[in-house]
Amino acid sequence: MPMPFAGVPRRRLLCTLALLLLALAVLVVGREWRWFDLLRLSWQEYRMAPEARAAGVWLPDYRLALETDLHGLEEDETSGLTWSPQTGTLFTVTGKHPYLVEFSPDGAVLRRIRLSGVSDPEGVEALDDGRLAIVDERRRQVLLFRLPPGTDSLDLGAAPRHDLGFADAGNKGFEGLGWDARTSRLLLARERPPALFGLALSAAGEVAGDLQRLSLERLPVRDLSSLSVDPRSGHFLLLSDESRLLVEFDREGRPFSFISLLGGFNGLHRGIRQAEGVAMDGAGTLYVIGEPNHFYVFRKARP
Repeated sequence: MPMPFAGVPRRRLLCTLALLLLALAVLVVGREWRWFDLLRLSWQEYRMAPEARAAGVWLPDYRLALETDLHGLEEDETSGLTWSPQTGTLFTVTGKHPYLVEFSPDGAVLRRIRLSGVSDPEGVEALDDGRLAIVDERRRQVLLFRLPPGTDSLDLGAAPRHDLGFADAGNKGFEGLGWDARTSRLLLARERPPALFGLALSAAGEVAGDLQRLSLERLPVRDLSSLSVDPRSGHFLLLSDESRLLVEFDREGRPFSFISLLGGFNGLHRGIRQAEGVAMDGAGTLYVIGEPNHFYVFRKARP
């Protein structure tokens, strides 16, 4: 019986095998890095009508307006970001040394509040009643509290907190926090495998019910490090450190638009490494923070 490929020249056989292996590698890597999902989303963006784009954030129109460092945080690990309409300032937390940091929209640090009673602060979010929420990732808890004006230290040991479950998550649990004012829910982003959850609050501001997983179409990212909610459209902004992407989802959980955080895109000369926080204010200005203390401001380009 003749052997398979017996009449095929050795060089052609090697080239064929190499091409097959290359095609297999592209398929495997493309699946892991969600390239096919991004191609589908790019095609969806291309076909979207102008009036539909105007109904959301539409990330492709954003360009870098400011890139700076938060001075004094060079040795820290910033994580999470939120815009407070009550103060007109931004807040982030640091995990290496637990601090809550308040700073201006142009990156000037206003105060550092030392935190006790919390083990591993990751995400932070401003609620519309003036309270702040923080995720303690290692303890798998979310804490709710008020920040007294002028304070430089805060004991969160007695702050109301809610157990998020997922005891086996380790250091890959909940990282991002967002506030959905339309449904009075805290939104929580699980780092890996990436997923979005909601935690309802009652009219009195107390946790009402259990954590509920939200329905999203297939996420085109490998992880989630932060999230924000656009106060105008209600769309969700999901940030991925590993995929170097920021993805917008609509209220029905469908991908809407995205931007790459690599250098050469949207005005970035250098890519954003270790992107750990995203926030959006009421005017539509977009803020991103990366470890250890890099701060970026994006604004929508005028037509």
